[in-house]
Amino acid sequence: MSGHGVGGDNELGADVMDEDAVEVLDALAPKVTADAEALFVVAGLGGGTGSGGAPVLVRELQRVYDVPVYALGILPGRDEGAMQQVNAGRSLKTLVREADAAILLDNDAWRSADESVQGGYAQINAAMAKRVGLLLAAGEAVEGVAESVVDTSEVINTLRTGGIAAVGFASAPAAEDAEENVTTVTSVVRSAVMTGLSLPNATDADAALVAIAGDPDRISRKGAEKARKWLQEETGSMQVRGGDFPLDSERIAALVLLAGVERSQRVEAFLERARQAVRDAPAETPDPADAFLNEDLDDLL
Repeated sequence: MSGHGVGGDNELGADVMDEDAVEVLDALAPKVTADAEALFVVAGLGGGTGSGGAPVLVRELQRVYDVPVYALGILPGRDEGAMQQVNAGRSLKTLVREADAAILLDNDAWRSADESVQGGYAQINAAMAKRVGLLLAAGEAVEGVAESVVDTSEVINTLRTGGIAAVGFASAPAAEDAEENVTTVTSVVRSAVMTGLSLPNATDADAALVAIAGDPDRISRKGAEKARKWLQEETGSMQVRGGDFPLDSERIAALVLLAGVERSQRVEAFLERARQAVRDAPAETPDPADAFLNEDLDDLL
C-alpha cells in the first residue's frame, strides 16, 4: 500500500493480523515476562491497520495469556474524514467485546478549535503520554511513602467493570504546608475530570479511581477525601477508589480513571457521528455501511 498500511480498509487490516498472528505473538513472547500484570494494545482506530488489526490481536492475546488485556484506542477527530469515523465505530464495537476494557483517547480533546489534528500532534501526543504513563506507573517504586498507595491492583479492579474507560489529568502549584492545599487537591481533581479527560464530557461512569500525585508532605488528606466524595457524586458511581502517588515535586497532580463510560455524552456523540458518516456514504460503496449498521452496535450500548 505504498507505505500507507492497508489503505484504510479495516477488513484487510483484520485479515492481515489474523494471518500473521503467530508471527506477532512469537515476537511479543520474549517481552511478556512472568511479572506482567496486564497487556495493552495501542491503536489508532481511524485507519485500517489499527482499527482492523487491534481487535484481532487483543483476541489472540486473550487466548494465550492469563492476564487482563486492555485496548488503548485513539478516536479520530471530527475533521478526519468519513472513512475514519466509520472505521472507528466498527472497531470500537469489536474492541469492547474482545478486550477486558477499552481506554479511549480523543484526538479532539486537547487541540484548539482552529488547529488541525496534524498541526496539534505534538500537544496531543504529550497529553496522551502523560496520562497513560502515570496510569502504567501505578505501583512502581517511587520516592516517598504514601498514606494509601495506588498500585496496579487498584487500576485492574477499577477497569474490571469492562466496557469503555477514560483517563484524566491536571496539576497545580502546591504550598509546602498540606493544610494550605485542601482547595488545591479538590481543584486539580475537578479539572482532571471537567477539562482534562481523554474523552471530554465522559463523566457518567460505573467505577472510578483517583490518585493524588505529589510530595506526601504537601498532599492534604482532607482535600483528597473531599475530592473523592465529589467524584462519587459527579460520576454517579459508588465504586470510587482513591490513593496517593508519591513524587518529588512542588506541584500536586490528579490522575483520574473512569470506567464504564459507555453511556456518556461523548461516546454517544461519536457513535452518532459515525452513523452519520455511514448514512452519507455513496450508494455504490455500501460494504462499510452494511458492516457498521447492525443490531450488535445498538445492543452494545
